[in-house]
Amino acid sequence: MEIREVEVRQVLTRASGYLRGVCSHSLQPYRGCSFGRSLCGVGCYVQHSPWVTAGRAWGGFLEVRRNAAEAYAAQAARERRWARRERGAFSIFLSSATDPFLPQERRQGATRRVLAAMGEEPPDVLIVQTHTDAVLEHGGALVALAARCALRVHVSVESDRDTLPGLPPPAASVARRIAAAAELRQAGLRVVATVAPLLPIAEPEAFFARLGEAFDAVVIDHFVGGDGSRDGARTRRTPLPAAMEAAQPGSSALAYRDAMVAVARRVLPGRVGVGAAGFAGRFLAAGPDLSSRA
Repeated sequence: MEIREVEVRQVLTRASGYLRGVCSHSLQPYRGCSFGRSLCGVGCYVQHSPWVTAGRAWGGFLEVRRNAAEAYAAQAARERRWARRERGAFSIFLSSATDPFLPQERRQGATRRVLAAMGEEPPDVLIVQTHTDAVLEHGGALVALAARCALRVHVSVESDRDTLPGLPPPAASVARRIAAAAELRQAGLRVVATVAPLLPIAEPEAFFARLGEAFDAVVIDHFVGGDGSRDGARTRRTPLPAAMEAAQPGSSALAYRDAMVAVARRVLPGRVGVGAAGFAGRFLAAGPDLSSRA
């Protein structure tokens, strides 16, 4: 993998498209993702962005934004004013185009420094999105930051399966991710399972019951409608849909999402969100509203 350090003038990006209803800004401590050759990378929408990849293979490069914390500190006050005026709150999605807790984070520390900078200039809302149990290494910083802003940790658990036919293994096993979520929740953090993109589930009722024991809520989203292209056209260019169909016929269609939402809501009433509304923390009225509180 090609790894290099870069400096950026800005690190906060005003949210548009899918994320517009989720947050006011996104923040990427890295460009590229070393999980690109894991299961989550197979259908990752970012691989289709020529601006990000510049012709490079997804999972084959990583740019470390070594001054991301300083860039955040320089932007925060101005962007907070804009966000509160235009969007109602200064809310950050960390991260939408990489994982904050890549293996390289242990040595590079870009995310660690960003979290420290947020402790000095906290957003109103912080959504931390990850595919790995390595988030536990930052548990102390997250608990401290949760005292200063409405913070929730989203852990991707796309299925009860660790593998799909012909595809690479995940960045972290399902069991490890669920165990990490339970530990974070026990520490007092709000934790949400993001079943996104939804992959074939072998035992849906047991799976959602298992998530209910470790997470405050569940978000379900399908690549159709969730990858930023019409009818999931981006993802259909990857091997993911064929592998999904091999594991569970019909699972690459949006109707499969609706069927799994019905099961999840039966098992976890009031704790299930769908699509962008779920990522924004909005669930059924009977359940927790995580959109603005930690």
